[in-house]
Amino acid sequence: MIETDMLYSYIKKEDWLKETADKFISKIAEGEFGQVYASRESRHEIYNVSKQEGAKLDEIISRIAILTAIPNLVFIETSFQIDLLAFVLMKNYGITSVFDAYYASTALNEIDDHIIVSTDKVYDCLPGLIRKDPRKL
Repeated sequence: MIETDMLYSYIKKEDWLKETADKFISKIAEGEFGQVYASRESRHEIYNVSKQEGAKLDEIISRIAILTAIPNLVFIETSFQIDLLAFVLMKNYGITSVFDAYYASTALNEIDDHIIVSTDKVYDCLPGLIRKDPRKL
């Protein structure tokens, strides 16, 4: 599963992770990893972060459209199990971002190998979840 840091870096014009994201997304589109998953909540986070950065709605729509058109990238819908576990993870592990909690919950509930590709170290404290840094893949 891919976390939003990579997706957001891919759609931005400039970002510290842009080169890594571009390469990784290209490999996804080419099918090198088979199907890769992302949480549908990443689209909400991209909206929020884009608005905070001053992006207009047309730009946000374009960003989301770019992401949803990537071959082999599948967005996983939430369920009540994902919702509940996300909040339990926040409570039990001190996760402060609801988005990070949703990504962790999705990876634990829906991804067989429980791997999440992210630079965010918040996932390192969660039992059963394996974080892979995209810069090392």
